[in-house]
Amino acid sequence: MPSQTVENYLKALLNLANDKGEVNISDLSNSLNVSTPTANSMVKKLRDKGFINYEKYKPLLVTNKGRKEAAIIVRRHRLTEMYLVSKMGFGWEEVHEIAEQIEHLKSQKFFDRMDELLGFPALDPHGSPIPDKEGNMVLPEYSKLSNIEQGVSVRLCALNNSSNNFLNYLNSKKIELGTIISVINIEPFDSSMTVKLNNKTETMLSHEVCERLLVELAK
Repeated sequence: MPSQTVENYLKALLNLANDKGEVNISDLSNSLNVSTPTANSMVKKLRDKGFINYEKYKPLLVTNKGRKEAAIIVRRHRLTEMYLVSKMGFGWEEVHEIAEQIEHLKSQKFFDRMDELLGFPALDPHGSPIPDKEGNMVLPEYSKLSNIEQGVSVRLCALNNSSNNFLNYLNSKKIELGTIISVINIEPFDSSMTVKLNNKTETMLSHEVCERLLVELAK
């Protein structure tokens, strides 16, 4: 079984990989807040385990084995977050650090039972897809709110940033998954938006916030 450190590297690789499965080692070290020599040392171990292919002066390439192992870790993390919110009443801003600890448990039965109790959810509390037991993951196609035109109403489906600070900000605005967001005005100067939430409350959202909200057209 991979160690906790290896699992953290694998998860970071999955998050950073481009469409070709490539990752720059500098991005990896920055993501994990470690020095480049430390990351290089671990990269050699990951290569020896068959999780990545690595040639000097070229990007790291995540193998199918590495991608599957990483996706299983992500599955455990997101199932845990969903269980904490759905069954234990935690807020969506409270669950990440707890899930970071629980995701390293090795019992597949434990997470399979969690999945069953939740009714086999496809998404976590932040709208991110939960991989299946084989590591397969379907990525929904959403638009950023920042790309939506004035006069259009959309439904919030997911976030592309789920930091605690951002989640607490959304809580203060009473914005959650499923919220209907109607674009009332787009400021030409900075692309900030005046929106109406659930056809009730008007508020202003900065362009940065709109970039982080993933939406689909409201039906």
